[in-house]
Amino acid sequence: MRTTGISNKYILCTSYASRQLNANKFINMIRHFQPNCIPLANAPFSQIVIDDHYAHLAGLVAADFPAGQAVLGDVAKETDAILHVIKLSLAELDLSMDQIVRVEVHLANFDDFDAMDAAYRAHFNEGQYPARTSIQSSQLFGGGKVEITCQVQL
Repeated sequence: MRTTGISNKYILCTSYASRQLNANKFINMIRHFQPNCIPLANAPFSQIVIDDHYAHLAGLVAADFPAGQAVLGDVAKETDAILHVIKLSLAELDLSMDQIVRVEVHLANFDDFDAMDAAYRAHFNEGQYPARTSIQSSQLFGGGKVEITCQVQL
């Protein structure tokens, strides 16, 4: 049996024999998690979906949480605030920023890339950055200038 600890709330215990549906199919365990550091949204999505290998975080904008609302309009401060809340969310699952394998950054204006990039770098170890895609998305929720989503290895 293999045990992967995510937190005291979520201990996933699986064995290949019990998971095997037939010779070619496996049952995937999927959990939905609402971090305490992000207010519950009245929208049809989960903040974090956890499968057997990864935690998938929904896109987060500064308007999604009170501290972020205070910095709306400043790309660097929005980026810092969002990544700080991602770090807090991961900590609730006993995960860390070092386990992030992929990040997608949406910018309302791609001219803000350098400001976002400078703030982003401070949240990761030099030379050990996750894979990242950065794209322009002209309208982000709540008037934000930055939205970040990521995939985290368990």
